[in-house]
Amino acid sequence: MSTYNVQTAMNPLPQPAGAAADSLLIQLRNLEKCYQSKAGFTYVLRQITLDIAEGEFVTVMGPSGAGKSTLLGILGLYDHKWDGEFFLRGHPVHGLKPKDRSALNKQFVGFVFQQFHLLDDLTVAENLDIPLSYRNIPKPERQGMVADLLDRFGIVAKKDLYPAQLSGGQQQLVAVARAIIAKPVLLLADEPTGNLHTDQGWEIMELFKKLNQAGTAVVQVTHNEAWAAYGRRVIRLKDGWMENRA
Repeated sequence: MSTYNVQTAMNPLPQPAGAAADSLLIQLRNLEKCYQSKAGFTYVLRQITLDIAEGEFVTVMGPSGAGKSTLLGILGLYDHKWDGEFFLRGHPVHGLKPKDRSALNKQFVGFVFQQFHLLDDLTVAENLDIPLSYRNIPKPERQGMVADLLDRFGIVAKKDLYPAQLSGGQQQLVAVARAIIAKPVLLLADEPTGNLHTDQGWEIMELFKKLNQAGTAVVQVTHNEAWAAYGRRVIRLKDGWMENRA
């Protein structure tokens, strides 16, 4: 069993003048991701150096193949094969074993996947319960939290259905609800409104805005300029390189 404790404070990287050390949620230094083929190495991300503050709302944009979803997967602690340094709340992700990275994921991260990633053999209510069960919340309390979120999203009538019985838009709503139910410190969203009607898209973005105003950091990938405007800044990727930090 690993002796690493995700509650243990780690020494963060040196900060720019005027920036408090504990104000940064994410610190990336020269992060790179590549695949090896017969032709050599193909880089998906190149020399990404980026700071994201606690409670910040960031949009990641760029053409298809730019590395957006790959970056989000690394930030979410799902992708373990990359080079460089990655600190999450001071924890040195680059130096941790996969099971310790998984512990950080369960404690800090909510993720809205582009392809939903709902568990097919669990009902809607059971899918929402999964993130809460990772945090050792008592079952009666979990049931109350699930009931509240089902009502908030207007999907109470769907609670006993399985993902295959839902439309794409309904599955996306459940995926968003699952991502936020445990009140994560960091919410990552990969095209979170891609399968929703415009009105539903606005509702989800307004929900993200409220979560952000309450202190949750949000990093979203989108091609939609209207949704992108919800972010306080836009990070643009092209061919794996970060073009700016505007």
